[in-house]
Amino acid sequence: MLGHHYTHSFLETAVASVNAGCNLELSYGLRKNVFMHIPQALAMGNITLQMLRDRVRPLFYTRMRLGEFDPPAMNPYSSLDLSVVQSPEHRNLSLEAAVKSFVLLKNVQGTLPLRAQDLSGQHLAVVGPFADNPRVLFGDYAPVPDPQYIYTPRRGLEMLGANVSFTAGCSEPRCRRYSRAELVRVVGTADIVLVCLGTGVDVETEAKDRSDLSLPGHQLELLQDAVQ
Repeated sequence: MLGHHYTHSFLETAVASVNAGCNLELSYGLRKNVFMHIPQALAMGNITLQMLRDRVRPLFYTRMRLGEFDPPAMNPYSSLDLSVVQSPEHRNLSLEAAVKSFVLLKNVQGTLPLRAQDLSGQHLAVVGPFADNPRVLFGDYAPVPDPQYIYTPRRGLEMLGANVSFTAGCSEPRCRRYSRAELVRVVGTADIVLVCLGTGVDVETEAKDRSDLSLPGHQLELLQDAVQ
């Protein structure tokens, strides 16, 4: 609220938040936060002790339900170790989730799905700044990925035995410098063209918003050249 100029100080923010029913803060850190001003608000009479107890009670009730105060022997996660991280079972589940989350907006003349058994006789062009750049495939707050488990569109298609040609057209999502001649060369002889565009955390994240929804830089031009 302070950052949005709704209040003018952390103390005023603490009073307004507690009175409004807020009981959890994503703080800036111990030296710059709101919740450390609650004792002062209490001492000044801006909030009551009963109100403070009412706000805290559901937090500890939730933590108790989550088992945070249970003995380690009662916690089923205590028996897990790092062997479950990136295990085949978990990677297969991630693949299933990805497959089931695709949204197909249009399928002219039944172009999709592309069947693996038919790809060996096809020449595919995979283009765009997201076609073979593992770094830009992850959103804000994503964990640090293990490169060996990252499958870019280019890598995935090549593993299916397809004849794949590739060019990024531009090296990063902002697409400030675009190589049209290289793109035209790659897509010119292709039977199927896959254009991989987007934004990524280089362009927009939390606290880094955009004023419009247009594709960054020359990405729209890249798409139009690929279609033509």
